[in-house]
Amino acid sequence: MVRDMSEMVLIYTTFPDWESAERIVRKLLEEKLIACANLREHKALYLWEGRVEEDREIGILLKTRIDHWKAIRDFITENHPYKIPAIVRIDVDRVNKEYLDWLVSST
Repeated sequence: MVRDMSEMVLIYTTFPDWESAERIVRKLLEEKLIACANLREHKALYLWEGRVEEDREIGILLKTRIDHWKAIRDFITENHPYKIPAIVRIDVDRVNKEYLDWLVSST
């Protein structure tokens, strides 16, 4: 299937602190790889090396075009403080035209 560069995707990832999260988001905005990001602090429970761990994390939802997916994934992978970061692409099935037009013109 041929994908249109104006297709929107969301990318979800987490960071251990505000500083590292904001540093990555600002760089992606400066490079016009994303149009917007939502950052939220939350409690995380996860398995790591056979044990249940509990931490505070910063969850980030990045809003962008599908053609930026690989560049964003690679940038996060190379600059992330976690050994194994979650970098999840969520394909957007529907979005209002006005928002999509803004997103495309911003990236």
